[in-house]
Amino acid sequence: MDNPFVTKGYAGAQYFCDRVEETKQLVELTANGNNMALISPRRVGKTDLIRHCFHQPEIQEHFYTFHIDIYATNSLRDFVNVFGRAILDELRPKGRAVWEGFINVLRSIRSEITLDINSIPTWSLGLGDIENPAVTLDEIFQYLREADKPCLVAIDEFQQITRYSDAPNVEATLRTYIQRCINATFIFAGSKRHLMGEIFTSPSRPFYQSVLIMNLKPIPVEKYEEFAQMQFAKFGKALEEGVVTNIYGRFDAVTSCIQRVLNVLFLKTQPNTRCTLDMVDAAITYILDMFSETYADLLDKIPEKQREVFIAIAREGKAQSITSKNFIKKHHLQTVSVVTAAVRGLLDKDFITQEKSTYMVYDPFFALWLNRDDNHSR
Repeated sequence: MDNPFVTKGYAGAQYFCDRVEETKQLVELTANGNNMALISPRRVGKTDLIRHCFHQPEIQEHFYTFHIDIYATNSLRDFVNVFGRAILDELRPKGRAVWEGFINVLRSIRSEITLDINSIPTWSLGLGDIENPAVTLDEIFQYLREADKPCLVAIDEFQQITRYSDAPNVEATLRTYIQRCINATFIFAGSKRHLMGEIFTSPSRPFYQSVLIMNLKPIPVEKYEEFAQMQFAKFGKALEEGVVTNIYGRFDAVTSCIQRVLNVLFLKTQPNTRCTLDMVDAAITYILDMFSETYADLLDKIPEKQREVFIAIAREGKAQSITSKNFIKKHHLQTVSVVTAAVRGLLDKDFITQEKSTYMVYDPFFALWLNRDDNHSR
């Protein structure tokens, strides 16, 4: 790989920063049959941690591993579709004897799984195409119970199930299936702490006390410094001390942002030269320029009242007391009810995040772009 600072997905252990203790703990606990809830803000690296664990020898040799990302799902029908597709995608490279065992169980949709000219199965169903999701879900869990190896299933953005209006009892349904599925262990990963907390720690909810909870913290800055120094050195480049600390502080330890800035800095540093602190601003500007049109389009599509609140939160950085008279007056907003409704809409679309009483723009680069002088008036 030409650039060791990966910005899209898991690329292997050599490009994975730290998480030694978290990897050890997650592997040990899941390998011993413990269902886990992995909670952290988005972009801190929980998905890459799961994939890193899946690549550990003790997991690869003894388990089928399935990663199901349900972020884009809005119904049980969507969930079942994504679940089934992910299992088939994982089993397909393992040969006909393996994937055929799964397809044979899916009696309700077998006719929708086609074979290409090389007799390789293709999941032909789109979101919303499964006619009876309850039946297909039962068949998927039948496969997991009967698979010829233990299964390790990670469901990413698990809090999405709380939005399934077509399945008000989905938590109880899944809890029952999972409780009876002795052959499978589950990792439930989520980025909305309050929703994940309610699912797993509220005595009135079906998943109460059914998992061990791991709260994923940011990678320590000294570990990131060590990782970055090593990667630059591998390619005959030097990295000035303090660069990583500067980026880490600016982006509040958000892994994906640190990686993106380091990716650009690595790109702009020639072999046998040193990356210096004064290159950081130029690297960030480079990124903002790359995304400028995208951000402008997104901003234009946000309804006016939401856009005003969104810009106000971006200007604050970490906004608190957003329905107070002072906040509303400072940012020339309208009434408390208008701000409250706007925040609800922005949270629903993931334009902003909430941590207790603090609100922030979800994408730190978007916030920086908004705060550039030429974008203030938008």
